[in-house]
Amino acid sequence: MEELLIRVYCEMDDFSKGFEDFWHKHLITDGKSIMSRCAMSLSEVMTIVVLFHLSGQRTFKWYYLNQVCKHWGCYFPKRLSYNRFVEVMQSAIIPLTVYMMSRRVGKCSGISFIDSTSIDVCHNKRISRNKVFDGLAKIGKTTTGWFYGFKLHLTINDEGEILSFCITPGNVDDRDEKTITYLTKELFGKIFGDKGYISQSLFEKLWGNGIQLVTGIKKNMKNRLMDLCDKILLRKRSIIETVNDFLKNICHIEHTRHRSPANFIVNLISGLVAYSFLPKKPSLRIQKELILTA
Repeated sequence: MEELLIRVYCEMDDFSKGFEDFWHKHLITDGKSIMSRCAMSLSEVMTIVVLFHLSGQRTFKWYYLNQVCKHWGCYFPKRLSYNRFVEVMQSAIIPLTVYMMSRRVGKCSGISFIDSTSIDVCHNKRISRNKVFDGLAKIGKTTTGWFYGFKLHLTINDEGEILSFCITPGNVDDRDEKTITYLTKELFGKIFGDKGYISQSLFEKLWGNGIQLVTGIKKNMKNRLMDLCDKILLRKRSIIETVNDFLKNICHIEHTRHRSPANFIVNLISGLVAYSFLPKKPSLRIQKELILTA
C-alpha cells in the first residue's frame, strides 16, 4: 500500500504544480487560491481522498484517523485535524476533475460501451426528510427499482478504461441528447448499449458524428440482421456493468452518509480516479483489427 501511496502522490504532485500555475494565471481577480489556507498541500489532500477508495475502508473518518494519522504520519507531517480536513478537501473538486479528464481516461479504440448506474443518496423511506440534496437529487427508476439520487453515465473501451463520464439527476433519461453528445464527443467507431438506448433519432445523430450505435431489440420490435462481430460484442456489453460493480463495491463511490453536495462530488470523482489506478480492470482481450475489418 505504501508503494501505491508514493506513486499516487508523485503523480498528484506533478499535476498540482502545473495546475496551480495555470489557475493563478487565469484568475479574474488576484489573491484567490484554489486551496483555502492550510498547512497541507493540494497534492497531499488529493492523494488522501483518492487512496481512501483503494484502502478497503467504508468510513472516511476511521480511515483518516487510523490509517492516515497513525500509519502514514511520516508521509503527512503537517496533517490536519479530521474536521478541518473535511472542510479543506472540498477545494479539491476542480483539480480532481481536471486530473481525471486530462490524465486518467483511456483511449478510444473504436469499440466502446455506454451505460448509466444509479447513485443513491438516501434510502427511499427517508426521501422526504433528506435536506442535503434538496433541489439537486431526483427520483429515478432503473431495472432494479426506484431510487433517489443521481445517475453516473459512463463510456468505456474494451480494456475497461473510462473514456468519459457525466453526472445527472436521477430522473434524466439515458438517451438525453446533451448527455450523449458530451459522452461521445471524443469517440469514433462503434458504441454498444443496452435496450434503454434504442432511439432512431439518437442513432441518426451519432451516425452523423461517425459513430455507430449498436443495441439489442425489444420483444415488440421486428427482428433485423446484425453483423456477427457486432452480435458477439453486444453480448460482451456486461463489461461496463462489471465496471459499475467495481466502482460501487471496490472503490465505494456510493454511500448515504453525505453531509454536503460538495463532499458527494469529491467522493465520486476521487472514486473514479482510484478506479483508474486499479492494476486489473475488466477487459475483453479481443483483437480489434479483426473485428473492425470484419
